[in-house]
Amino acid sequence: MTRHAAILLGALLAACAAPPPEPPLSYPPAARERMLRIATAEWEEWGRQTAEAPAAGETDSANFPRVLAYWRAVPEGTGPIARNRARFRQGDPDLWREPAWSAAFISFVLRAAGVDAREFPPSAAHAFYLDALVADAARFPATAPFLPHDPGARAPRVGDLVCADRSAAPLASWRDRAADGGRFRPMHCDIVLRVASGHVDAVGGNVRDAVTLSRFAADAAGRLLRRPPGEPQWFAVLENRLGRLPPWAPPPANGIPSP
Repeated sequence: MTRHAAILLGALLAACAAPPPEPPLSYPPAARERMLRIATAEWEEWGRQTAEAPAAGETDSANFPRVLAYWRAVPEGTGPIARNRARFRQGDPDLWREPAWSAAFISFVLRAAGVDAREFPPSAAHAFYLDALVADAARFPATAPFLPHDPGARAPRVGDLVCADRSAAPLASWRDRAADGGRFRPMHCDIVLRVASGHVDAVGGNVRDAVTLSRFAADAAGRLLRRPPGEPQWFAVLENRLGRLPPWAPPPANGIPSP
């Protein structure tokens, strides 16, 4: 046996011996309630900013500790924290202008709500935590805390994540992400706080340089409408099942919770 073949065989045997992935936990309703309460509180601390009514942004020194907390929630935060601590100390007006912190904000909200990294792997990139959630839903469709849906297949509900592709050639569906092979893709996700006739209100980070509540158009069934050309395009609605799986909710007849 050649050395190369021996290495491949060793890797195969190691993979076969690896334990199966740990199933996700089922969280109580308190986790979902905390997630929504924290997202709302963060928005309020930023001055209840909306797209139509901007408030103080990331460069305001009062907001320094807020963005610092978001970066503390992700493993990639060391570099941005070090650079922006130096800027804050020097009175630099370019606080937190790079890198983008919208995924760090989502990760902070989930972590602060008590959702462990096993169920929501924190990341500074939406694409990477989304990949993990999609993989979990494929392995554990009956118990995964988040399930991906195409925008035309699910009307967002409070607590869901609505995700858009910011690239020049946006994905039409979350299923198309597999063709990227795990590479970075610019995305943005918001947390749905309210749904009403004709629109969905959702909060996200680093929108107009702040935590901002955005209003998105929806059809009569509550499904997100396609956004105007040049804006990020919807490709996924992540159904939030925190607090809605057994034993906190009765098991469905077919073994898979309904949307």
